[in-house]
Amino acid sequence: MSVLDILCHPLWAVSTALLAIVVRLQRRVVWDPKACAVRLTGKTAIVTGANTGIGKFIALDFARRGARVILACRSESRGTAALNEIRQITGNADVHLRLVDLSSMDSVREFAKKILEEEKALHILVNNAGVSGLPKQITKDGFEASFATNHLGPFLLTNLLLDLIKRSAPARIVTVSSVNHKRGQVDFSHFHGENLVYFMDQVYNHTKLHNVICTNELARRLQETGVTANSVHPGVVMTEVMRHYPAWIRYLFNLVGFFFFKTSEEGAVSPIYCAVAEELEGVTGKYFDSDCSLVLPAPLARDAALAVKDFEICERLTSKL
Repeated sequence: MSVLDILCHPLWAVSTALLAIVVRLQRRVVWDPKACAVRLTGKTAIVTGANTGIGKFIALDFARRGARVILACRSESRGTAALNEIRQITGNADVHLRLVDLSSMDSVREFAKKILEEEKALHILVNNAGVSGLPKQITKDGFEASFATNHLGPFLLTNLLLDLIKRSAPARIVTVSSVNHKRGQVDFSHFHGENLVYFMDQVYNHTKLHNVICTNELARRLQETGVTANSVHPGVVMTEVMRHYPAWIRYLFNLVGFFFFKTSEEGAVSPIYCAVAEELEGVTGKYFDSDCSLVLPAPLARDAALAVKDFEICERLTSKL
């Protein structure tokens, strides 16, 4: 019997499916947000990319805890749908939609201006929104689109809101990165779309590495302010982050992911942990994995001199706009 015959045999197919189901059912249960009694009454939180996937479940959790929640979304229709759903499920009417396109620095500045005009405090900022698999595009600001959306936009947003966050201390900044940052590289020409290889998620990996590096430098700069900044890997999650990939790749990802990957609700656990867990009070400049465990990021992300350089370059690039 050939290998092909074995793979096509019904018993092989059935046993493989059963094994996959068992693996899914036995996935380790980590910190449970629903078992955490922390309340956020009187607190204000912003979650980017909150209209779908991980972001929506993070916002839903905050709303359940009584927070004033601002959904920072690009799509008004999808954001409104998420807004109505979260209000209905939680009974929290203090959930609001504000539009922002993180790939546009003008949009980020306009969003931040409105927040500073409307909000008296900001206790939690979750930089969650991200894209993967975009073809090569240069934004009107001159940035590569994935870098603008995943890193430079959130970087600018955080810095524009930083004074408000510091006045609201104790406060937390959580940046959703990825374990893929360990396969990323630092080449500052990437910001402008130069010397990039658009193969699978390589560009995404680079952006996620910059996320961790700059979050660590931000944490250093925020010492003694009462504001913490941490980055987190949510796990390999079934979200819409791969919506820009070819249909056959999405189909294969979803097929495998049904058995082995996390749902969006499960992927939201580690960012929620970083945002609300009492045991993380004062913990800053760290990287957490999808099991809510403190782990070491990639060596490049632990290079203090590189962090200073990266942060300063990002400041110069975004301050010009």
